[in-house]
Amino acid sequence: MKSLLLLTMCGALAVLASGEETNENVNKRFIKEGGISFEYHRYEELKEALVSVWLQCPSITKIHSIGQSYEGRELLVLEISDNPGEHEPGEPEFKYIGNMHGNEAVGRELIIFLAQYLCNEYQKGNETIINLIHSTRIHLMPSMNPDGFEKAASQAGDLKDWFVGRSNAQGIDLNRNFPDLDRIVYMNEKDGGANNHLLKNMKKAVDQNSKLAPETKAIIHWIMDIPFVLSANLHGGDIVANYPYDETRSGSTHEYSACPDDATFKSIAQAYSSLNPIMSDPNRPPCRKNDDDSSFVDGITNGGAWYSVPGGMQDFNYLSSNCFEITVELSCDKFPAEDTLKSYWDQNKNSLVNYIEQIHRGVKGFVRDLQGIPISNTSISVEGLNHDITSAKDGDYWRILAPGNYKISATVPGYLTVIKKVAVPYSPAVRVDFELESLTERKEEEKEELMEWWKMMSQTLNF
Repeated sequence: MKSLLLLTMCGALAVLASGEETNENVNKRFIKEGGISFEYHRYEELKEALVSVWLQCPSITKIHSIGQSYEGRELLVLEISDNPGEHEPGEPEFKYIGNMHGNEAVGRELIIFLAQYLCNEYQKGNETIINLIHSTRIHLMPSMNPDGFEKAASQAGDLKDWFVGRSNAQGIDLNRNFPDLDRIVYMNEKDGGANNHLLKNMKKAVDQNSKLAPETKAIIHWIMDIPFVLSANLHGGDIVANYPYDETRSGSTHEYSACPDDATFKSIAQAYSSLNPIMSDPNRPPCRKNDDDSSFVDGITNGGAWYSVPGGMQDFNYLSSNCFEITVELSCDKFPAEDTLKSYWDQNKNSLVNYIEQIHRGVKGFVRDLQGIPISNTSISVEGLNHDITSAKDGDYWRILAPGNYKISATVPGYLTVIKKVAVPYSPAVRVDFELESLTERKEEEKEELMEWWKMMSQTLNF
């Protein structure tokens, strides 16, 4: 990967320094507004765009790959943070993933535009953006399916086929390719069982599963390696913010399928839709005459109520990790004409930033023992919500919640459970730390207290 990035950087610098491009390419490449280039980026151009952001803002950005597509293209990620490349204890992790379906191209470009925008605004001294970058580790993946995009983009003319490039190069629909954890949690709801982290310690099984595409495996490892808190998966074909569960409980095509955090997901989905004037318009006509968007309210929908999606990435995030993810449909056309990209940016810019800010809601804090040593894998439970999250390796945790009064407990084997009451506003997140007493230490204390009592009794009764 180092050699790839070095070659990319050298190539990008060469493009910037060279005067040998045709006037047509120069004019196209550098048509910008506010420092953002509103155009489609093929794979090589995508790499150049990310490197350009890194060159402009090297102190807050880092480029890396989390794996390769079936045809060998890198699954590139741009990190934006005041300390890119490392997890800072207490700082939540956010991700945007675009272009999961290769022919749904708007999300891919919006993520590139967002990277350029965040870098520009940071340098301009925009306090909102500076505070966001200093308090959040942001991961931007423009394309999860670069092979599919190249296939879709290779079609002649502005009018692209509805399906060409949707799947990866193996013909796999990546948003039906994740382990179906919904079926497991639905059984556990009836019979009792875990309500979170349903793939814990299963990395080897993931690697050995021949049904999983390489792109899917790379994302699963990424999710399991980094303590993501909030995420959005950007799609195209409609205009709505979709929240879990995506797969229906009964197996029917349309059925409202609430997850335990239904109220919270509605709130964060509306945080996106409310600032998009098209998405939030109650009088917006359906994208197509026969579309059924009866489940859309205020620009959001429950996934199962719209249509059931087994094996989707959104629910996988929620059930395999601490990460809350929604799916955002950005455009009626999956691969609209290039000259419309600026209008999509104008519609979504404020929503994209506002949605990242939702990561700073609910409760957050650290779990430590009485000596101040961090305790990882502590279950953080909220009374009345049957979905736990766990503390990360530094003992830090983040639990997004809708406003309200809650009882929150911290439980880990070998320690006494601690329960705290907390009033949660809309924002910011309330700091709630837990200090847990070891059962071994408690037994030693009780033993010492018993010995002291026996000694006192012995002296009193002249034993």
